Amino acid sequence: MRGILGAAGYVPYRRLDRSEVTRFLGTGGGKGTRAVASHDEDATTMGVEAARLALRSVPAAAPGALWFATATPPYLDKTNAAALHAALRLPGEVPAFDFGGALRSGVGALLAALGSGPGGAPTLVVMADQRDGLPGGPDESAGGDAAAALLVGDDGAGTPVVAEFLGAASATDEFVDRWRAPGEQRSKSWEERFGETRYVPLGRDAYGRALKAAGVGPEDVARLAVTSMHGRAAKVLAKELAASAAGPGALDDDLTDTVGQAGAAQPGLVLTAMLEAAGPGEVVVLVHLADGADALVLRVTDAAAGRWVPSPVADQVAAGAPLPYGKFLAWRGQLTPEPPRRPEPQRVSTPAAWRAEDWKYGFVGSRDRSSGAVHLPPARVSMRGGAVDDMEPIARADAVGTIVTFTVDRLAYSPSPPIVFAVVDFEGGGRFPVELTDVDPDALAIGDKVEMTFRRLFVADGIHDYFWKARPVRSASGASGSKA
Repeated sequence: MRGILGAAGYVPYRRLDRSEVTRFLGTGGGKGTRAVASHDEDATTMGVEAARLALRSVPAAAPGALWFATATPPYLDKTNAAALHAALRLPGEVPAFDFGGALRSGVGALLAALGSGPGGAPTLVVMADQRDGLPGGPDESAGGDAAAALLVGDDGAGTPVVAEFLGAASATDEFVDRWRAPGEQRSKSWEERFGETRYVPLGRDAYGRALKAAGVGPEDVARLAVTSMHGRAAKVLAKELAASAAGPGALDDDLTDTVGQAGAAQPGLVLTAMLEAAGPGEVVVLVHLADGADALVLRVTDAAAGRWVPSPVADQVAAGAPLPYGKFLAWRGQLTPEPPRRPEPQRVSTPAAWRAEDWKYGFVGSRDRSSGAVHLPPARVSMRGGAVDDMEPIARADAVGTIVTFTVDRLAYSPSPPIVFAVVDFEGGGRFPVELTDVDPDALAIGDKVEMTFRRLFVADGIHDYFWKARPVRSASGASGSKA
């Protein structure tokens, strides 16, 4: 049996209330909220967070390949998936590839993994996107930032399939609906009615053939969702397909009112949310419209009952905090506030970063074999007893820490001042001074619990300097979890 072994989504902590756009500009905006990646997040860091959660939910699984899909890659030429590979501490023999540049790349990577046939180690499919638009424009309000990760493979010892792949179908047609030239931040789109006339019949065709390939009828579909950056076509098609589904409640939330449309990541995020809410035996169908249509059909297995979900999508959506529109514009580079008058950072040294890869990307320290002392960063000489080169690696990325002391620095350079630094003691050993993120300095207290998150420190000379920061442990964070 082939299908999905585990899945997780990642929704950034900050939310922009669309009505704030109207109040600020006098135009644009709308109802609901959109998820906003922090100034220290991008498609790579969000992909890492989703992948960490997905792997945590299936601890016995070992990916044999990593595929990363995004329409907003931090790098061109350089493989972005390599940074995810390093942060997840995957073995060197595991290949990492990018599927990028198009809104269809996310669902395409997932379909390729599902259809690759039995045998071999599972494939970790990661999707992430950071959507932008001009201030006051529809893309700015309707867009969203998010990521999803799905582990695809066959039933195995300790790794049962939670959603069996039943069938899929695709329909491709060449027409210009949405496009963005290389180097541009803003997408352009053709008149909505034209896209609707193309997408609706394509989606209808793919849906029908996917059900036929799966051997099920419309009346068997318990959960259905249609995702697309073309919101009008998605709503029309969803209403049409839901009319023949198993019941009036078959149409699932596409998350556009709360998260926004996260481009290449949206099908993975919505599918993950559907699987988290579905019960054993339910048939789940996802249709994605982008340069054609893709439909895939899955059946939730008995293994899904009672499975541990580290951080459900619904909990992450509910746990968001508001972000002022002015701050959003600054984070997106649409507004340039006066920075702290301190030197900007220099680009990171590639040889130094490579030599410290386990520490920089994996947050791996060292532990003295004789005394058990944990060193962050890793050291050659033990702080207890002075033993030399008698260390073993210890991963601390998943460890929960406690704030011993902290300071708020309003003078140091930051794209979004102030910077909050804290000294953190980790459960299981290790103390480290670390920058905090997704935090309200006025609400912080000594003794608060924090967890590590993979972030971008800065960009210099086009090089992204990635490292780890800490964020407060919240009820919807990966430190807790729930059963589906």
